Amino acid sequence: MLKNEVKLEGVRNARELGGFPVGTKVVKKDVLIRTGTLEHAKEDTIRVLSEQYRVQAIIDFRMTGEGRKAPDPEVPGAKNIHLPVVEFEDYITKLGDPELARHYLSQNMSREEMIEVAFRHGLIGPEVYPFFLMGERGKKAYHEFFQTLLAADPKDGAILWHCTDGKDRAGLASALLLAALGASKETILEDYLLTNEYHAPMLEKVREKLAPAEIAPERMDVLLFVAGGAIRKYLLRAFEEMEKEFGGINGYLGEALKLTKSDMGELRKKYTEDDV
Repeated sequence: MLKNEVKLEGVRNARELGGFPVGTKVVKKDVLIRTGTLEHAKEDTIRVLSEQYRVQAIIDFRMTGEGRKAPDPEVPGAKNIHLPVVEFEDYITKLGDPELARHYLSQNMSREEMIEVAFRHGLIGPEVYPFFLMGERGKKAYHEFFQTLLAADPKDGAILWHCTDGKDRAGLASALLLAALGASKETILEDYLLTNEYHAPMLEKVREKLAPAEIAPERMDVLLFVAGGAIRKYLLRAFEEMEKEFGGINGYLGEALKLTKSDMGELRKKYTEDDV
């Protein structure tokens, strides 16, 4: 069994934060769950979420269009909350040239060509996490994520959040939450990089396919990233940006997400416990 795994048939990258060290305490078990998309969740998975974990809220960080194409299932007892970190139009805005955007959209490009264009314009790669974190939509989504956690009582059941692969938008939510609970950077990176263990079969196929080619390390990172991989330097780049703009991740939590010292204390009271 993979570390922190939550067995949910039909759901990839399903795991919890329980047990991670946060200062002198650990994160409570079975109350904070992160996953990939739920669109293929089996009936038994719905039952497990409802009856075993008593999920109170399912937070979807995907774009509106993604949610329409593959809506979250209804889990008895759970409230579905949509908090898009980014929308398609934000990517168009980031290109900075509507004509260029229209040009790309009009092309019948292969997946490889789209990846190349996205990488060239900073839509994927090391700048993707700062893009999510520093945008007003991303700040609002993560603010509301924390408000949901503050309003919930873990005695009533778990909170679940997800995006598509459960590694980027959902991964940033996990990183921010672990930081708010008092986790070290090493612990945050450990949780983030667990995705590579959960997605190991997919990533191994990509490596085998690309092995004969001579690919620059930065390019290889991008290809593994879009195949479901977690790239350490990408999350470190997010830390760098938060340090630059807010003096660190705690500054981001306070200034960008409007979390007070009282909020931080309440989060730790609710979601951490003594390590026994």
